[in-house]
Amino acid sequence: MKETRNSRARARPPDSGDLGRRIAYRRRELGLTRADVAARSGMEPGFVEFVETTTSPLGAGLLTRLADALGTTIDDLLGRGHDEPPGRSRANAGTTPHELDPAACWARISPGGIGRVVLTTPNGPVALPVNYRVLDATILYRTAAGGLPADVADQQVAFEVDRLDEVFGTGWSVLVSGTASVVFDEDALHRFEEHADPEPWAAGERDTWVRIRPARVSGRTVERPTGAPPVDRG
Repeated sequence: MKETRNSRARARPPDSGDLGRRIAYRRRELGLTRADVAARSGMEPGFVEFVETTTSPLGAGLLTRLADALGTTIDDLLGRGHDEPPGRSRANAGTTPHELDPAACWARISPGGIGRVVLTTPNGPVALPVNYRVLDATILYRTAAGGLPADVADQQVAFEVDRLDEVFGTGWSVLVSGTASVVFDEDALHRFEEHADPEPWAAGERDTWVRIRPARVSGRTVERPTGAPPVDRG
């Protein structure tokens, strides 16, 4: 697996700047092509590609057009406020919470990403962020041997994933409750590496696999009213 990941890393193009990466990420998040963003912003597709793949700075006018085309803000594209807690913008008037059924919950978390596993320790509950994947209706993550995320031993845990849209004042959260255990079976580990393999953001050796078998899945979403404008973050 290490050779595969290293080969994949060598195949990546040179890094663009933070702005370019955030623009590309937001575009893909919305399911847009560069041509779509170009049409929305009144730019040429080649210029959108240039912005995404270089470190060249942009003026306020171009940033405003791109932010509007991507349904976000200049601050978000520039990464401002990313060291602050999320959800500080005002709520949209009329937003109401809705319960998510289990199928909708799985649909939200199945792409994988980052969630928080909540463990019971002698000093009380602890919530730890982990990179995870979903496989066969179970939650998988890799961690370092001997650390808290690996100290599960068939323990009852909670696992939470959420997403906020600061621009529109909406979001969702999913909570999975179940039993976590370290996986030792070689066949299972090989399958995890082939079909899941969550790549931890944290550096270091993280070769201990933990699987959460859900007993209960619940979730809720706060949706934007039809036709409601984005939240004024000013």
